[in-house]
Amino acid sequence: MTYHPKSEFMHVMMTRGFLADCTDYQGLDDALYKGVVPGYIGFDATAKSLHVGSLIQIMTLRWLQKTGGKPITLMGGGTTKVGDPSFRADERPLLTPDQIDDNIAGIKQVFAKYLSYDDTPTGAMMLNNAEWLDGLNYLDFLRDIGRHFSVNRMLSFESVKSRIDREQSLSFLEFNYMILQAYDFLELNRRYGCLVQFGGSDQWGNIVNGIDLTRRVLDHQIYGLTTPLLTTSDGKKMGKSANGAVWLNADMRSPYEFWQFWRNTTDADVGRFLKLYTEIDVEECDRLGALEGSEINAAKITLANAVTTLCHGADAAEAAEATAREVFEKGGVGDDLPTLVVGPDDLPLSIVQAFVRAGLANSGKEAKRLISENGARMDDQPLTDAGLMLDAGALSSPVKLSAGKKRHALIQMG
Repeated sequence: MTYHPKSEFMHVMMTRGFLADCTDYQGLDDALYKGVVPGYIGFDATAKSLHVGSLIQIMTLRWLQKTGGKPITLMGGGTTKVGDPSFRADERPLLTPDQIDDNIAGIKQVFAKYLSYDDTPTGAMMLNNAEWLDGLNYLDFLRDIGRHFSVNRMLSFESVKSRIDREQSLSFLEFNYMILQAYDFLELNRRYGCLVQFGGSDQWGNIVNGIDLTRRVLDHQIYGLTTPLLTTSDGKKMGKSANGAVWLNADMRSPYEFWQFWRNTTDADVGRFLKLYTEIDVEECDRLGALEGSEINAAKITLANAVTTLCHGADAAEAAEATAREVFEKGGVGDDLPTLVVGPDDLPLSIVQAFVRAGLANSGKEAKRLISENGARMDDQPLTDAGLMLDAGALSSPVKLSAGKKRHALIQMG
């Protein structure tokens, strides 16, 4: 669809690659153009930190605020007790109220880096859906809200259908999740005038439910806008790395390792990631993304510095770049660190064989023992998965392998 937006926010969404779909382009654009639009994203408290996979949502809210809107970060203190079944093969483990509160406390830390929470018209709001969900009367809720939902329609949603098609159990508890999320949108509109819900494209059905419910109960017009579900160019889900989830909280993923994740972006993703995860001008993002050969490495450092500055501060980004230069440039050349050069025909290469070929272990058995006894590290982070395979994406920049504290080697593409 070709649509030329009037509002700055919709222009940003379209030109930077944030937009997957919208329930009413014209209606939302008009509302944004006319005044301050409150918009929300819900975050369930299933871990103590969000990871890189949530960063596109956080950046959406940041752009909403920067272009004159009012972001609402909704903590799922209530919905986390149920668990979102969307596109999952099994039921989420149920958390205790104390675990949920601890997770919310951890998750809140990151939002203050990206949003300004204050009492101004565009000041961000931090809310918790336990505020209205915890006190619900079941019979009243069934009568007032449940009657607006068609089970036939709910069964047709892809997130539910895919689970049933695979003959995997979907509990009644989880089936209620989409009703509760729709009710969140209704309550946010009723209490705070919230006009738009953002989410990944897997949330489309849940968002449409909320819009429909609000229209039926309050006769209010509200909107939904979804962002693409991101995978890297080699097909991996965004937010994961060779060492597990790339958390946004510094106590769960060091700023250096966070920086390194972005520095290791594959060439094909650089321009797209610059547009989504930094505030660098689109034209400059395109220029940097089009660089080739060794020049693209400078673009990756620009990406890593910009994303790390937003998440952890400029000092952390500078320190990470300095550490990386020390480890790889000086370590690889000045200190004569042993370097294993591999070609495309060697890939994928098992981490066990990488340790053997780099001279850090005499045999595969010794390498596995080193990993199992926590004596192996990759890019200075503990290595726990002896089954890890290194591909071209993982080796887009040199990787440092360590056996114990004093034996190191680099592995890189030749």
